[in-house]
Amino acid sequence: MTDENDNLDLPDLTNEQSVNNELTLGDVSGIERSASELAPVFDVPVHVKAVLGRASMNVSSILELNAGSVIELDRKVGEAIDIYINNRLVARGELVVVEDHLGVTMTEIIKDGDTGN
Repeated sequence: MTDENDNLDLPDLTNEQSVNNELTLGDVSGIERSASELAPVFDVPVHVKAVLGRASMNVSSILELNAGSVIELDRKVGEAIDIYINNRLVARGELVVVEDHLGVTMTEIIKDGDTGN
């Protein structure tokens, strides 16, 4: 089954050259591209999800929850957090505090098909 997002039509960038001293990104074919050449995809929306853990509960248990209730997750303290982009596992990371917000620092990029299980 293929995802409809797998068939995006993007402009051919292979013949364009970087005109100024911009950051260049290596391509698997050896062609270097500048960050500005990737501009057509900068506004493509993606769904990012950081999963701390999971829990299974009966509806009756959920209805008993109130402020201060604790839900035990299937992960241990300090264990890596899964990072999904468009429902695909792409990285693992650690929970961090950035000013008044929680954030995730990526510590491992998941290669295609490598789920670490």
